[in-house]
Amino acid sequence: MHSSRSRWLHSVSALAALTLIPVAAWAQAATPRTPWGAPDLNGIWSHGTATPLERPKHQVDRELLSEAEIAEVNAAQRSTEGVGARRVVWWERSLSDGRTSMIVDPPDGRIPYSAAGLERVRARPGQTSEGPEGRSPQERCISYGIPRLGGPYNQNIHIAQTPNHVLLLFEMVHEFRIIPLDGRPHLPGHMRQWLGDSRGHFEGNTLVVETTNFSPKQWFRGLSQGGMRLVERFTRVDEDTVSYDVTFEDPDLWTRPWTASILMPPTEGDMFEFACHEGNTGMTALLEIARLEEAEAQGAR
Repeated sequence: MHSSRSRWLHSVSALAALTLIPVAAWAQAATPRTPWGAPDLNGIWSHGTATPLERPKHQVDRELLSEAEIAEVNAAQRSTEGVGARRVVWWERSLSDGRTSMIVDPPDGRIPYSAAGLERVRARPGQTSEGPEGRSPQERCISYGIPRLGGPYNQNIHIAQTPNHVLLLFEMVHEFRIIPLDGRPHLPGHMRQWLGDSRGHFEGNTLVVETTNFSPKQWFRGLSQGGMRLVERFTRVDEDTVSYDVTFEDPDLWTRPWTASILMPPTEGDMFEFACHEGNTGMTALLEIARLEEAEAQGAR
């Protein structure tokens, strides 16, 4: 297990050191194929990483970490001291890939918010405990949304293919997407879904998936996805790697489209059931405690 992971991390670091060899060049190697000739993306892949989505401001001019910095990040990820001690068993300890951000465009590794987008970020309401509606879709076990970029645990995607569809099953909340490849149009604009409406096609060795029609109740980094368009690209780089790129578009939030990129290694072992709160008892407990605290505060007056 660890030797396979180490080999993958070594290959990522080597690629980073050589700086961004185009995926198209990698894909010229013998890409695995399905029996019907499509690029073979089948498998369970991990989207975990210790690389942040946005480049920290103090590293804005740096694309890559030094070897010492990579070692420091990875040591913190592996640590069982302090806050990390409580997560030693079940927290997935993804490591750095050597980059300072997942964002590869714009070149500064930062989300290009518009003035209106920044205002929405500042004005977004905080969560409340007045009722379940005041909590996030994630806490309510409704949806973790897309895209999946990193995360603390359950970082796995099961990809399965037929000649006319691609299935993506996410371990976290066990959400799934069934993506047609037959050229059918998107759903009418008034039909909105938690994970949007996806349509896919192959461009050479790359699966390209366009997703629109998100429910306005779905969120990404605290912003409604109601007006977002995502373009995802899955490329089988080699036997042990899928390259994943996602481009975000919403002119109301950002001054330009922006793109994040990760490499996904295979997961060693099967994907197991994820039952969220095991009946969502965590939500019941949270609301009960909030009512108790309110009662205590009223009694103290």
